[in-house]
Amino acid sequence: MSTNRVGLVLGAGGFGGRAFHAGVLSALHDGLGWDPRSAEVIVGTSAGSQVGTALRIGISAPDLAARIAGEPVSAEGRRIFERLGPPPELAPAWRDLVHRPHLPGPKVLRRFALHPWQSMGALACSFLPLGSLSVQEYAVQFRRVLGDQWPSDPLWICAARLDDGGRVVFGRDGEPVTDVATAVAASCAVPWLFAPVEVDGVRYFDGGVHSPTNLDLVAGLGLDLVIVVSPMSVARHPGRQVDLPLRRLFRLRLGREAAKVRRGGTRVVAFQPAAEEMAALGLNAMDPDPLRWRNAIGRVREATLRRMERADFVRKLESIAA
Repeated sequence: MSTNRVGLVLGAGGFGGRAFHAGVLSALHDGLGWDPRSAEVIVGTSAGSQVGTALRIGISAPDLAARIAGEPVSAEGRRIFERLGPPPELAPAWRDLVHRPHLPGPKVLRRFALHPWQSMGALACSFLPLGSLSVQEYAVQFRRVLGDQWPSDPLWICAARLDDGGRVVFGRDGEPVTDVATAVAASCAVPWLFAPVEVDGVRYFDGGVHSPTNLDLVAGLGLDLVIVVSPMSVARHPGRQVDLPLRRLFRLRLGREAAKVRRGGTRVVAFQPAAEEMAALGLNAMDPDPLRWRNAIGRVREATLRRMERADFVRKLESIAA
């Protein structure tokens, strides 16, 4: 039996997040026969916006994993990647992190006073300097395939307004209009490293500032199942990495958003890094070297396949098994 209505939520996490997405999605493809390209709606934040867009232009999960790892792809994938062109090199140096300090503006402070839980990330990031590197070049590949058009199936790309930290969901009805490449660039504009992306006079930056996954967006859509891949939070048995307190905070945020989705009768299955995956991914999520991520993708994939052998995961995911 196949679930008719499945949503896919892909969270933030830099290059390490992309590797985690690739490992999890390829495991779902190989272990269950489920094709993530078939999701009714895809919500992507930062790294997840890149992966979600790749799925919507037809790249399979195995080809996505192979591409990120610098390995050969299928003939179908090769045709798409030839249209995308070679990925631009992105190797930030230490001097790219040296900027003048920044202070939060009045709109950010006002929003935090009214909605402290939702605006915590925006307030924290408002103290970070504005980056100087352009992320537009990294996202321009998608314009070569899509032009100004959006995919026919729903793709929601999350970013945050610079002036107040409020969330915007590009690709959703009633939200600001731009092309996919610009939306991805805005969603990936990590504070301190990348410059904000302007759309119609408004500057945007990384959607993870609002929420690492923005899972709450799929609440009330009437979906049967939502699969969320959350690279920045943590599973129950996390090990002892130095970023554990922040990951636990993101896990708490994910739990609150998942509860909101479940109240509408939608099942939520979340994939989060445990100790093995965090050890493979390491602490430098912004390293663009594909050799760094080849081993990580394989270890994430194997760990996910083992997790899917558990009875509780089997029951939750049996409806999407081919």
